[in-house]
Amino acid sequence: MPEENTVQVDNATQGATAEPERTFTQAEMDAIIGDRLKRERAKYADYDELMQKARAYDEAEEASKSELQKAVEERDKLKAELDKLQAEREHAEKVAKVAAEKGVDAALLARMSGDVDENAEFLASRPKYEAVHDGGEKKVPEKKPPEIPKIF
Repeated sequence: MPEENTVQVDNATQGATAEPERTFTQAEMDAIIGDRLKRERAKYADYDELMQKARAYDEAEEASKSELQKAVEERDKLKAELDKLQAEREHAEKVAKVAAEKGVDAALLARMSGDVDENAEFLASRPKYEAVHDGGEKKVPEKKPPEIPKIF
């Protein structure tokens, strides 16, 4: 029985000593990292050349477009801008019309997002306050002196 214990201990110590921990000096680490950086930089060594080729290709593509293609692209761009302006004009007209019908502030209604009619209904249901034009100054109410009763 004691032999079995000895064998197990020997196997355990052999496994632990078979792989000693390796330490590196600063010079070795610098060499390892430097080698890795060289390999990584080599992957992208031709990056500038590829970028120049890509720019040249884009310029060639642009130059090869016919005048008709350029005109079509310009027309599409202007059409999109026109559609946007028309939509904004229609929205402004609707805001003005609904604001007049409901008696609400058109500028406030125009700034609200969502459905114009629903927003106008909401604004119309709110209590109205008179505009205050006092320049933002706080006014202290004037105190009247108390009346002195006339005895005579």
